[in-house]
Order: sequence, then structure tokens, then C-alpha cells
Amino acid sequence: MKKNILVIYYTQTGQLEDIIKNIARPFEDKNDEYEVTYYNITLRKDFPFPWPGDVFFNTFPESYLQIPSEILPPPEEVLNKKFDLILFGYQVWYLTPSIPVISFLKSGFAQNILKDTPVITISATRNMWMLSQEKLKVYLRDMQAQLIGNIALVDRHDNYTSVLTILRWLTTGRKEKSGLLPAAGISDEEIIGSVKYGEIIETHFRKNEFSTLQPDLVKNGAVEIRPFLVRVEKVGNKIFTVWSNLIIKKKRSAHC
Repeated sequence: MKKNILVIYYTQTGQLEDIIKNIARPFEDKNDEYEVTYYNITLRKDFPFPWPGDVFFNTFPESYLQIPSEILPPPEEVLNKKFDLILFGYQVWYLTPSIPVISFLKSGFAQNILKDTPVITISATRNMWMLSQEKLKVYLRDMQAQLIGNIALVDRHDNYTSVLTILRWLTTGRKEKSGLLPAAGISDEEIIGSVKYGEIIETHFRKNEFSTLQPDLVKNGAVEIRPFLVRVEKVGNKIFTVWSNLIIKKKRSAHC
């Protein structure tokens, strides 16, 4: 009997979709053993891409405070099937899992899908993802999902350069190299090479051996912890907590 693999993700630029489909490819290649189902989280009112500047910055308080939007229901093939493994792809917005991902997790659909199922989280971010992952872990724990691994792919450019390139990409749609700025986001080499993580996952899944999965992923470059950025994130979370609450109160009072 085939094992059922579910791939959950949300993407605007297509980068995360490319990554997660590469990671799922070893399962796709063994279609006599696995059936792979893709679920792209869809908001009833989606965010634009490229982002108008005002929309980009106006999503800050809702993002950080994890205020959900309404999603369209997942398809029946997702709701009515029991999965043996879930690959969960997400982005980080303002040091927090993105609004579409939070909206799925708070939708009422997530628990039935995730409960008692092994989950591997996969993020594609600028560089700061550690505390966002901790926030996601709380949701997975509360839904009794079994977090067995994590892959965090990041922009390898220096912090200043990556800020400029990601803002250019999100607000103009231009990812490619231009002028003095390199291409934005995860490098093409890393995106293509991410298939190796799928091979590692498939090997461990086939053997039902998860205790050494994360060490194997880390050994192959799936995660890099930068202590300096963890400290920056902690400071950022303190500042964002104050500012997001002030802004959301002002927004709500303006609508009263």
C-alpha cells in the first residue's frame, strides 16, 4: 500500500514552491511507493505581489500579533485522507510565520490534518527564522503533530545587502541581479540542491528511523544557527511587541 505524503505551503514569489517541490521529488520519483499531494494555502482575499509599499508595511501588526485572515477550505483530497508524512513549507514575515500560514493553523482545518502525523518544517527566509520556528512549534505541539525535522534555507548575502534585495524583489517583482545588487533570495544552486534533503528524508522515512533525521539534515547544511542573529531577533521581538500593539490599537480606534 502506498504511503501518503502531504506538502503544505504558501508562496507569492514561487521560491518556496520550487524548494519544496525539489525536496518532495525523491517521493515523486518513487510513485509506486508514495502518493504526493500538494496543498497551496489560499486566502479568500490574497496579498498582492509585488507588494505596494503601503500594504507591505501595513501588514506588520497583524503579522507579528498572529491575527489570521480567512482562508479557502483545503480540497477534499486533503481533508479526507490520512497522511503518513507532512512537509510544511512556510515563510517568515516580521519575525513570525506569515499571515497565510497562521491563518491555516488557526482555521479549524489544521488540527485534523496535522494531528498524530510526522511533520518536517521547511522555511525560506532572508536570514532570521529561529524564533519564528519556536512560535510555529507551539502550534504543532498544541495540535499534537509530531515535529521530526526542520530545514531552514536562507539568503547567504550580508545582512545589509539582503535587506536591499528583498525589498526590491517584494515591492517591484525584480529578483534578478541589477547594478551593484546581486539576485535576491535563496541562490539557484541551493534551490536546485535542496533535493538532497528530500533524499535524506525519504531514506529515514522508509526505514521509520527519525531519531537521527535532524542530525543528518544539519550535517548536510539544512540548518545554520548564527548566535548574533538570534540576539538580534530577541531584541526585534521586544521592539515589535511594543510597536505592533500600539499600531493595532490606533488602527482599531480609527475604525470605531
